Amino acid sequence: MNAPTTPHILSRPAPPALLDALAARFGAQCSTAMAVRAQHGRDESPFDVPPPAAVVFCQSTEDVADAVKLAAAHDYPVIAFGAGSSLEGQLLAVQGGISLDLTRMNRVLDVAAADMLVTVQAGVTRLQLGDELRHTGLFFPIDPGADATLGGMTATRASGTNAVRYGTMRDNVLALTVVLADGRVVRTGTRARKSSAGYDLTRLIVGSEGTLGIVTEVTLRLYPQPEAVAAAVCSFPDVAQAVDCTIAIIQAGIPIARVELMDAGAVRAVNAHDHLDLPEKPLLLMEFHGSPAGVREQAEAVQALAAEHQGSDFAWADTPEERSRLWKARHHAYLSALQMKPGCRCVTTDTCVPISRLAESINATILEADQAGLPYFVVGHVGDGNYHIGYLIDPAKPEERELAERLNAQLVRRALQLGGTCSGEHGIGLHKQDFLREEAGDDTLDLMRAIKHALDPKGILNPGKIFA
Repeated sequence: MNAPTTPHILSRPAPPALLDALAARFGAQCSTAMAVRAQHGRDESPFDVPPPAAVVFCQSTEDVADAVKLAAAHDYPVIAFGAGSSLEGQLLAVQGGISLDLTRMNRVLDVAAADMLVTVQAGVTRLQLGDELRHTGLFFPIDPGADATLGGMTATRASGTNAVRYGTMRDNVLALTVVLADGRVVRTGTRARKSSAGYDLTRLIVGSEGTLGIVTEVTLRLYPQPEAVAAAVCSFPDVAQAVDCTIAIIQAGIPIARVELMDAGAVRAVNAHDHLDLPEKPLLLMEFHGSPAGVREQAEAVQALAAEHQGSDFAWADTPEERSRLWKARHHAYLSALQMKPGCRCVTTDTCVPISRLAESINATILEADQAGLPYFVVGHVGDGNYHIGYLIDPAKPEERELAERLNAQLVRRALQLGGTCSGEHGIGLHKQDFLREEAGDDTLDLMRAIKHALDPKGILNPGKIFA
């Protein structure tokens, strides 16, 4: 069974009485204008789906709760909207719905520096939070490439370039405020660093993609700014050598903070987009955190390992400006690649495999892509076995979309055969439902559905996602 090329759409119009009730409650905060609806009916996935019936711009947990209560009274779907950067169709209104835009819920509510915690509203973005923390000596490390909202990052269990050292959203969310399907507001977790009190509802919600509740506030772990930071780039003759070097770094126990792979196509794209002059070969972009002596020791050990794997053009970025320029380019890789084929759409996927099987997985994927002849790029958080490939397709050529989906299915099934997962950080959404069944099995999916039904018996919270 291949990944779906089009989602199953059961879109239905909103009841006029619901639209009237939303207009009465929210006034100008509610819009049915086509331009607004269209903006909230697209993400970074290749799917084309009718837009939601209306958009409500929420400013508080109370707004979200009231909107959900009105929708529940009319058995009509609601879909949370953050930055719109999801890649697997998570925010699309495949069964119709009201889009709840949380971007105006953008206050940092409390910075508890002594406890190294922060509580934010769901619409706060990762870059906004970084600016708020700049003078505290603390930082929040999770950084998916897009300037995503913290609520969206929680919903999709995001990670990013720092995950190899600092973990993912699953590891860094301590407490949540969540609106349930009937409009009740619950709070999960506490400010304590650990708990054995009852079911772990916080981690049940983290990664649930808005299907079990709508996150409105998040309490997050913070970390001390490292005393010293250094970044480096190193080129390799091929992806296999770069991946083997990464495996050697991890197995040697070197506490590297970031280790990112870009293939030659990705390097070529960021050179053009960000006006860099990196050698157009596969490279590793690395960062080291710690004391000055510790950073120097880590870097020397990595440089020696790179040399053993034919690494060359080893270059340091010691100043904050140089580091920022490199990491900005890495985060732009997706958008940079799109500009290499004007007018294209990108069919992108991610998988995560045990680190020992990473080279095998990536090498086979690249071979298949080269043989197929579609332009593509590869980037990866290879320190934890997670990588991404994007196939650039002409949206006017259905055969290119079908080829990309066939390649996607092959690489995901390979990851499952190697003991990995169908998604390391993008989530399931619409695109990977069949693969989730293959990975988890029908009995496990039945358990997930039972949880969904218990928390959302009317099925109004982002329906059609994770499983049909």
